[in-house]
Amino acid sequence: MKEIVLDTETTGILVKEGHRIVEIGCIELNNLIPTGKKFHCYLNPERKVSEEALKVHGYDDSFLSKQKKFNEIGDEFIKFIKDKRLIIHNADFDLAHLNNELKLFGKKQIENEVIDTLVLARDKFPGSQVSLDALCKRFRIDNSKRVNHTALLDCDLLTKVYINLIDQKEPMLDLQSNDEIDDNENLSINYYKRIITPTPDELKNHKEYLKSNLKKNYFN
Repeated sequence: MKEIVLDTETTGILVKEGHRIVEIGCIELNNLIPTGKKFHCYLNPERKVSEEALKVHGYDDSFLSKQKKFNEIGDEFIKFIKDKRLIIHNADFDLAHLNNELKLFGKKQIENEVIDTLVLARDKFPGSQVSLDALCKRFRIDNSKRVNHTALLDCDLLTKVYINLIDQKEPMLDLQSNDEIDDNENLSINYYKRIITPTPDELKNHKEYLKSNLKKNYFN
């Protein structure tokens, strides 16, 4: 099944306060591999950007006033995500804003299957920080270019985080054949986890460490 990694930037947090979307980014995946197809646009929200949001993404009113409105790109967006699973970090936020834009555009709400990577991360790492930056750090994903939050960059980072969250390694392509690959149909993909068995000496040392340190560390 094809998937869409999706992210938005907005003028502020709450739809009920009239906040609107200023950027949409989407990256298409096929079997967890980016297909090269992307959807990206900046939007004129027809209102001012809050100071808090400006600090997050850096898109000011002057820049956004020159962009297209959602009703000019809505049909193209709907077509791009049609019948594809959506991968979103903190999906409730993005879906609330997207569904608001679709409502204003006279379209029905999003009915796609959705995977919320925030929920996945909370289930996998209870009690730990699960922001996108925190997950990039945990999985050693380079996010040094993320000075501001931008939709396409965040989608790229989220793609890598998502693969790690579902315990898949980056795809290894079978390049032994020189045949041309058409739309990934004949792509051979191998995912693996490397299992390392400890040596007898390592097991012995581990038991001695637990015996001598565990009780001490517990009461410190």
